[in-house]
Amino acid sequence: MLKKKSKIYIAGHNGLVGSSVHNLLLRHDYKNLLYKRRKELDLTDEKKVDIFFKRNKPRYLIICAAKVGGILNNQNYPLEFLLENFLIEKNLLIAAKKYNIERTIFLGSSCIYPKKSKTPIKESYLMTGKLEKSNESYALSKIMGIKISEILYEKYKKDIICLMPTNLYGKNDNFEVASSHVIPGLISKFLNAKRKKLAAVEVWGSGRPIREFLHVDDLANAIFTLLKTDKKKINKTCKGKLPIINVGSGESITIKKLTLLIKSITNYKGKVFFNKSYPDGTMNKNLDSTIIKKFKWKAKIKLAIGLHKIINSRSHF
Repeated sequence: MLKKKSKIYIAGHNGLVGSSVHNLLLRHDYKNLLYKRRKELDLTDEKKVDIFFKRNKPRYLIICAAKVGGILNNQNYPLEFLLENFLIEKNLLIAAKKYNIERTIFLGSSCIYPKKSKTPIKESYLMTGKLEKSNESYALSKIMGIKISEILYEKYKKDIICLMPTNLYGKNDNFEVASSHVIPGLISKFLNAKRKKLAAVEVWGSGRPIREFLHVDDLANAIFTLLKTDKKKINKTCKGKLPIINVGSGESITIKKLTLLIKSITNYKGKVFFNKSYPDGTMNKNLDSTIIKKFKWKAKIKLAIGLHKIINSRSHF
């Protein structure tokens, strides 16, 4: 059972999700936290990961580490997204088995679901159809992580929970336009256009896709909730199967409306041009988050409020 003195390893503590989880645990007086920077521990190196677990003996593992990027990065570097993420997941999950981690939280992504899934997307839709081609490699790497987790859960009786968050955003996101996800990319474009007094901002795609966005602090709360939830309750809720649990905000918006909202918050006065030569990706990706709500969790940060906070914090850049 999770205690204040429990040794918790946050893999990827400097990233968007990991930094939020780290700060949340510190606020709740969990101070026995383990973390290493990428240059200190290469998570794709099986031997180095094994030595780290052997020396430090964590009792809980939160896998936030991943190679992530926007739609163009996924298309341009499919091999890197597939192999690097698989190696990170495989090395950490095998270490969790070998060193008897009490509970592992594995973070997947809503992109694991088939491109033509009915919405809202249920966990049971996994592997029932073809993936969206533009981020297929990343999705496949996450599916492999889920399958490793499933084997460890079913054959070796390891306590693992797989969370599938919807599209995330937050203050420690990647704001480089070429490699970022949609929200940080748009924020950077509009703030840059405003500073340089540009006449127009180009937005990739048609603007028609519908997306559900979740503030990373809400995801951190979901991770914390399940980290401390009794195993029997989780097993009962998930009917004895590997817990694969969607985490969504329930708040969906078209990319066009999101663009205009960010334009308004940044107070940019120029025009917006949607470049349809860029891919849209999946047209609708909102999740069914019924299961996570059974653990008395729900998203609290509304999109407009979350965007205001991030934009205000970056206005001086």
